[in-house]
Amino acid sequence: MLKLFKTLALCSSALLLVISLSGCQISSDSKDAAHAHSHVGKPFVKDAASNEEESNTVYQVSKPLVKDLTLNDEYVCQIRAIQHIEIRSLEKGYLQNVLVDEGQTVHKGQLLFQIKPNVYEADVQKSEAEVELSKIELQNNQALVDKDIISSTEAAMSAAKLAKVQAELELAKTHLGFTEIRAPFDGLIGRFGDVRLGSLLEENQLLTTLSDTHRLWVYFNVPESVYLDYMKKTRSGVSQTVQLELANKEIYPEPGTIETIQSDFNNTSGNIAFRAVFNNPKGLLRYGQTGTILWPKKVNQAVIVPQKSTFEVLDKRFIYVVDKDGVIHEREVKVAREEPNVYILSSGITPDEMYLLERQNKLDKGDKISYKLIDPKIAVENLKLYAE
Repeated sequence: MLKLFKTLALCSSALLLVISLSGCQISSDSKDAAHAHSHVGKPFVKDAASNEEESNTVYQVSKPLVKDLTLNDEYVCQIRAIQHIEIRSLEKGYLQNVLVDEGQTVHKGQLLFQIKPNVYEADVQKSEAEVELSKIELQNNQALVDKDIISSTEAAMSAAKLAKVQAELELAKTHLGFTEIRAPFDGLIGRFGDVRLGSLLEENQLLTTLSDTHRLWVYFNVPESVYLDYMKKTRSGVSQTVQLELANKEIYPEPGTIETIQSDFNNTSGNIAFRAVFNNPKGLLRYGQTGTILWPKKVNQAVIVPQKSTFEVLDKRFIYVVDKDGVIHEREVKVAREEPNVYILSSGITPDEMYLLERQNKLDKGDKISYKLIDPKIAVENLKLYAE
């Protein structure tokens, strides 16, 4: 009886173990299936929605704007007076009068400074007395020669002495004249040196500067390629005029004319200096000012695209070209000139090709899109261009 009971107990335990293992297996399989359904189903729905959205999007494309332009090459410049000199004392003495002020307009011959002339006036008086004495001595000797009392040689020596003291008188008058410092031409007085009324001046001491600002020289440096273009046009008889942009971004009303070129190139920069001349009737320009030379250059049939339509990769610029089937192609372009908001291209796209007006990060080369063609003029109508 006991043996039968043990046998029934073992069978019951075995049956419970089988049922338990089967339940665990079914639970594990159900979880795996549910997890797989969750992982695969959701991305499939998202990709479908994304593709449907892209297929319904219409992208704007345009063609390059082709136009004749007049653009300005810009060069930093320095303004110099044609006549700009230093006013210095020619004699030693005390500064007795200062008759002008810094920045004042003066005229040729106007008295600017005066050095105390007492010593030089005394020298003139002394020389005048010696001249009178020599004249009297010459007259007496001439009378004695007429009476054969002295030889004619002594009279000739008296005449030479008179000529000497007369020369000394002229020299003394010259030194006296140097005590009055006058303007050699019309112009503007510059900043005073380290001198004031009553200062003891040394010979050749700097007092101030004087600039003639009626016409001014403006210097600017250009590269060799621009120099060669200029020489070619000059030989063809084409005159070259430029404009001057002042520091406040206003354009100076008077045009400038290129007059001359420096003799040699700068070995460091590869540039050469040009000089233009500007009239200054209202005195607005002054020596030492800076500005920007605007040199107009005509560009025939310029190929223009917005800057926003391009992108840069490793120092190269690209644009998305769209063919008639709507397929996107990546194309490298060469920028000939950069202007506000636009690029003028030298190569990379033809006027008849279409490009994506605004690059989209979600698009890549080889993608096919639906597009709407925008007129090139409308595409760049808000961009700043100096058109003919």
